[in-house]
Amino acid sequence: MKVRDVQIKLNKQRKGFSMHLVVSLVMLLILGACSSASDRASDNAGRGDGTNSTTRGEVGELSKKGEDRAGSENRALSISEEPTRGKEGGKRGYPNSDKDVQAGQLTAGEWDDLASWERFGNLLNSQEADSSKQLWEFWNFNRLEVIVTANGKSVSDASVELLAGNQPIWTARTNTEGRAFVYAGLFDQDMAKANRGNFTVKVQSGQESKTTQQLQIPQQGSVKVDLGKSAKLSNQVDLMFVVDTTGSMEDELNYLEAELKDVVRRVSDEHGNQLGMRVSANFYRDKHDEYIVRPYPFTTDMNKVIDQFSKQKAEGGGDYPEAVDQALQDALYEHDWSKEARARLLFLVLDAPPHDDAQVIDEMKKLTKEAAAQGIRIIPLASSGVSIDTEYLMRFMATATGGTYLFLTDDSGIGSDHLEPAVGEYEVKLLNDLLVEVINRYVQD
Repeated sequence: MKVRDVQIKLNKQRKGFSMHLVVSLVMLLILGACSSASDRASDNAGRGDGTNSTTRGEVGELSKKGEDRAGSENRALSISEEPTRGKEGGKRGYPNSDKDVQAGQLTAGEWDDLASWERFGNLLNSQEADSSKQLWEFWNFNRLEVIVTANGKSVSDASVELLAGNQPIWTARTNTEGRAFVYAGLFDQDMAKANRGNFTVKVQSGQESKTTQQLQIPQQGSVKVDLGKSAKLSNQVDLMFVVDTTGSMEDELNYLEAELKDVVRRVSDEHGNQLGMRVSANFYRDKHDEYIVRPYPFTTDMNKVIDQFSKQKAEGGGDYPEAVDQALQDALYEHDWSKEARARLLFLVLDAPPHDDAQVIDEMKKLTKEAAAQGIRIIPLASSGVSIDTEYLMRFMATATGGTYLFLTDDSGIGSDHLEPAVGEYEVKLLNDLLVEVINRYVQD
């Protein structure tokens, strides 16, 4: 049995000292039986020498990985039926629990499915991914890449609308590279309907507009549109952090707050004089908690944002799913996002999925489509305890909105076990460095 399998089976049983003791004993037995895993654990335990990153290889063949994860006992349960996490807010003792809570301790990786589209397509054909597609009702990833230029130069924040006849199917906005991704039939279970024939793309920037000839999707792959003229590149950047503050986040929340405060400071210092930087911090729990969503408006006062992070604590929750949908509703509809911007980034920090009833699933799909239309790129940050289905939902939403997938790793020794994602080779970095790198990538012209 692989370490990954044990992690998957145990990732729901997260709180309570006695339960964590059992998990630790089981993991020690497995690590003793798997030499490669043992070597890795030894390497991680010996870190603290200032190393900022390491390279992690493939976990295994995609098909085999899908079989391993889809065979988990957790697959037999719906999300709403998964075991509760016991008394929320229970503490876990971890190797470096005596460390000061400061930035530069959590470790993370990144995987961009948009940049590895063929591999993502292969993964979607696995039994594991197909199960998550059915659960969340993301059916057909028929993607068209649209590259928008003006006299050969990239056009940022242009509106890109996919049309079937006169009917709008999907709307997105270009990034600073002039790229946008639109989808035909993402939420259509009927494949024939999703591939209903010819499409056109309408691109608009400022007063300039152009509509393509008829296209076939996904056969077309990509299309280039040159507008001749474009609006001036905006200097506005909107950053939003939407953070789960239920009790199960306690093992990492204080560290996450330190990391995010550090990121806000660094990004502000680096871009404050050149860009109009606004930040919004938002926190959420679940129904029956002290609050469901605790939002704060966009502000240019970074000290105010840092203070908002400092006042949060992890409590409540109770069952596994949380009010992710209500947090995103507030984030998209109740905040004053910039009408023109070079980047709108929404970092969704969580360790649990939304509830899986039909109404919530429908709302999650609508919110994904709305975020894409507004040019808001959802960038999930998966914490300890994230399940397989949660991983896929987050990757689906990131892909649909032009975002990327971030995930905490075990390398820091902080928090409960982290699910090894179904991705290829990636580099482990300090979380604060990785977040700054990702933000810089989206805002650079």
